[in-house]
Amino acid sequence: MSSPSKLEIAKMIDHSLLHPTMDDRALRDGCELARKYNVASVCIKPYAVKMAVGILEGSDVMVGTVIGFPHGNSTLDVKVFETEKAIEDGAVEIDMVVNTGKVLSEDWNYVSGEIAAVVAITKKHGAALKVIFENDFLPEDKYKIRLCQICNELHVEFVKTSTGYGYVKQLDGSYNYKGATHHDLALMRKHAAPEVQVKAAGGVRTLEDTLKVRELGVTRIGATATEAIIHAVDGEKPGETPDGY
Repeated sequence: MSSPSKLEIAKMIDHSLLHPTMDDRALRDGCELARKYNVASVCIKPYAVKMAVGILEGSDVMVGTVIGFPHGNSTLDVKVFETEKAIEDGAVEIDMVVNTGKVLSEDWNYVSGEIAAVVAITKKHGAALKVIFENDFLPEDKYKIRLCQICNELHVEFVKTSTGYGYVKQLDGSYNYKGATHHDLALMRKHAAPEVQVKAAGGVRTLEDTLKVRELGVTRIGATATEAIIHAVDGEKPGETPDGY
């Protein structure tokens, strides 16, 4: 695989603006940064979708948001409503968290029905759906494989590893997450249909990380370190202004 250009790297990035403490100024600044570097999209908190659409008007940067975030526990009706509202506000990409409890219960009819209900809305409006598995919560590969199969059957646009907020209690009592592991990305790429893209989220923080997941067939990443990743393509530092931006 040839070395990607700065623009190719930028168009892999969904610039993540989801942390609970991000205030309005941080969200606006994040949208401006996404516009500056011409990334694929911003993934912003639902209430700020309209603001992001306004800031990014006239650019090639799409606006996306999250549904049932971060734990996927909303009822099906609420997820459908959230999706409808997000698209009404201008979102063209939807990142939805599956119901982990139902996945672990292997209630596949419920899981499939939930994803199908959201797919019906996104397809109706021409939006892209990314289904978040939250792999840190899934102890065996069989769950991830079955989720890929369901997403294939429903023709979703992306399968996605993580929210970035799926914290699991560690042996030392602290909470952390692994996020997008190479094992999981290879597994998802193997079991997702060729037309279903794979998004890596959680732990992709450097250009090196980005290139490694790209080699595994990943086409999008969720990132907060967008500026550092793009500048690193030409060995620049984040404070410098890269050519073409």
